[in-house]
Amino acid sequence: MNEPRSEEFQFSGDTLLAKVRDLIRAGNVRRVIIKNEDGRVLVDIPLTIGVVGTLLAPQLAAIGAIAALVMKGSIVIEKGPFDGSSP
Repeated sequence: MNEPRSEEFQFSGDTLLAKVRDLIRAGNVRRVIIKNEDGRVLVDIPLTIGVVGTLLAPQLAAIGAIAALVMKGSIVIEKGPFDGSSP
């Protein structure tokens, strides 16, 4: 009933970092997977609830480096269930 769901978005290299930041700010994101245009997973970043600022900086730096190398691909986000028990 409360299984995670995922969404997939297409990107071009210059929009990757901005798109990932927007998705994380939207909230409830448990995992970010970045694939190249062939569907091969380049990076799989698990996120925990409450990850903010400096804790996320190394992952965003890695995503920025990937954006410089990959022209097109997709971002898969996994959204976790929200049961209302977290503060």
